[in-house]
Amino acid sequence: MEAIKCRVLVCDDQPDVLEAMRLLLKGNGYQARTVDSPRALLEAARAEPFDLILADLNYTRDTTSGKEGLDLLASLEAQGSHAPVIVMTAWGSVDLAVEAMRRGACDFIQKPWDNDRVIAAIRKQTDGRRRKKSELEIAANVQQKLFPHGSRRLNTVDYAGQCVAAREIGGDYYDFLDLTGDGAADRTMGFVLGDVSGKGVPAALLMANLQACFRSQDRGVLMQPARVLRTVNRHFYESTAAERFATLFFGVYDDRSRRLRYVNCGHVPPLLRRASGAVERLEPTATPLGAFEDWACGEESTMLEPGDRLTIYSDGVTEAGIDSGEEFGEERLLRLLGRGAGRSAESLVQSIVDDVVEFSGPERHDDVTVVAVVAAD
Repeated sequence: MEAIKCRVLVCDDQPDVLEAMRLLLKGNGYQARTVDSPRALLEAARAEPFDLILADLNYTRDTTSGKEGLDLLASLEAQGSHAPVIVMTAWGSVDLAVEAMRRGACDFIQKPWDNDRVIAAIRKQTDGRRRKKSELEIAANVQQKLFPHGSRRLNTVDYAGQCVAAREIGGDYYDFLDLTGDGAADRTMGFVLGDVSGKGVPAALLMANLQACFRSQDRGVLMQPARVLRTVNRHFYESTAAERFATLFFGVYDDRSRRLRYVNCGHVPPLLRRASGAVERLEPTATPLGAFEDWACGEESTMLEPGDRLTIYSDGVTEAGIDSGEEFGEERLLRLLGRGAGRSAESLVQSIVDDVVEFSGPERHDDVTVVAVVAAD
């Protein structure tokens, strides 16, 4: 019963091969879609999700070298396909098989094939992919629980955040830290948004590590943004690989004075749209976290006056769509903010996320994270 859920995309330029493979897969409980050219395969892989791709290496343009099939592997990777690929060839050689595996194929089948060998190879890949998908779904649920749920009410601002991962799990992180002292009548809130380099599981683990760095600090330390970031940088530098780093914005907001003290560690500048319509950018005050052992951090401050709207976001917002030749860009974001007067923070965040997701479509390759802080009138 499990196998019937698995969808296999088969590509070959010989109709009899396609029909034989379709019948074989159907007889073993798999759903098969067949196409007869590399171009058709790429279109199908873009349009629909598949658990496995079974593709010939040799087509009519070049029937012996396998170059057309090898180029196909590169094209699948370039368009973001994550389905495992098994290659087929009637002119197989060890060298060609090794080259196909080097370029991303997970296995190969030589024609004329043995039916049992084909089904065993497919089952190995689809079963492994199903287990991996289940594990990633569990990890995604765990990661969602790391994001803040619910918020403390402040008198002078409304705030909200959302993260949409490009894959099952991502490397973006946002948090709201209640820094109000015991018995204090006026609240202080910390706003954090970070973007860990890389994608997938490694980035997600570092994201959790970054959250732990903040959550493990006591209130007195967190009230000093530059100081806490020096501690976080030292930890990140010592515990991660040289190519790993994170950009991050951390602001501490005093609900009584309306003052926001902040540090920006190489992060895309948050946009502060004043009630007057003027726009200010909260530029970096330090380099990214974890990139340098010798690290200095400056601290800046600004006021959030009635009607002001602060938007903190990851570069997955403005760079959405960049792979297709046109990115969402800061100008589109500014237009959205211009239409955001009178909206709640949650409504503003949702409108930005919806527009970015619609703009980028299914080919989104980076996490989209937004935090909005709207100053009450």
